[in-house]
Parts: sequence; structure tokens; C-alpha cells
Amino acid sequence: MSSITTLTLESTDPEATAAVCDALGVSDRIGVRAGGAPSQGFRGYAISLVTAQPGNVDALVAAAVAAGASVLKPAEKSFWGYGAVVQSPDGAIWKIASSSKKDSGPATREFDDLVLLLGVADVKASKASYVARGFEVARSFGGKYAEFTAAPGDVKLALYPRKGAAKDAGVSPEGSGSHRLAIGADADPFTDPDGYTWEAAPQRVG
Repeated sequence: MSSITTLTLESTDPEATAAVCDALGVSDRIGVRAGGAPSQGFRGYAISLVTAQPGNVDALVAAAVAAGASVLKPAEKSFWGYGAVVQSPDGAIWKIASSSKKDSGPATREFDDLVLLLGVADVKASKASYVARGFEVARSFGGKYAEFTAAPGDVKLALYPRKGAAKDAGVSPEGSGSHRLAIGADADPFTDPDGYTWEAAPQRVG
């Protein structure tokens, strides 16, 4: 089974980007490197931290903002749970969410899952592309959503239509240029149908 072990964000201000990663506790799986091709608007993806309770969401959002992130969607309850969306200085979008609407203990900055949410032109076509490269589907809802199995500690992969991903993040779907994201996986390097760059996974950071 193929899986994603690391992500690399490309930034014109690596220190500022790294500060947000450190604050969110993801530096072991998300690295930062300088540069990257020009990019405008929505880059097509979001990184999601799934945590156990609303208090953890608030703690993670506060830490990210203190490290330099800006709030795109304030934390609030919805029919599916509780969550917020922030953006780091490099433009990467972070969704922090819990399926629970009530706290069950003291708030911490712990989270259970790290998920890469890719906005794609055709969920079915992208899903087939990843399956052909050894990824196993965990859940799939036609052309609306697909989620892949991940080993413990790895980054989960999920697919949305691009417009749906942008709406979920609270931004316009318009965007062009580089995704400024490199996906590190235990699969051969390739560029997928939506232009995302997949690299041979480096050793984990930290």
C-alpha cells in the first residue's frame, strides 16, 4: 500500500512558514523550503488537522495565529462538528476541526489525524490515478469525495472537487500557477492529473 509520509511547503519566507508548522506541531511531517514558482489565488489544497474536541481546535488556532497565521473562517459549530480555517504567511490553508461539539477534557494542542485535502478537476479520474499507484480507497462518494487508507503516523489523502475544496476553506476557487506543495510518498515521483508534484519521500523532519 502506498502512502504519503511527508509534505513540503514552498515559501518565499521559510522562517515564517516554519513558525506556523512548529506551532501546530506538524514539523515532523511537514517541511518548508525556500522558493517555488509564482502562484496566485487558491492553490487547490488545504491541510487538515482533525482533533478530538472543540477546545483543542481553539488551542491550535490560537497557536497558529500567535505564530503569524491569519483567520479565514473563525471557529464555529456546524452540523458536522466544530472547526476553523487559518492561512499561514506563505498562503497555505489549514483546516482545524473536530467532529465533537463538546469538550470531554482539558484543551490541548494534540490532534489525531493529519489530512491533505486536494481539490481536483475530476475526483473519479484522480482516484483511479492514485489507485493505479498503489493507494487504497478507504471511502468514496462518487465524484464528490474520496479518502485513502494511511498507515499510522502518515498523512491521509482526501479528494474534493476544486470548487468544493475552496468553499470548505472559505476562499474563491480561482487560482493559477504553482501549488507550491510537494507531496512525499513511498511511490515513484510523478505529476498527477491536477499538476500536484509527487516526490520520493525524504526522511521525516525532526
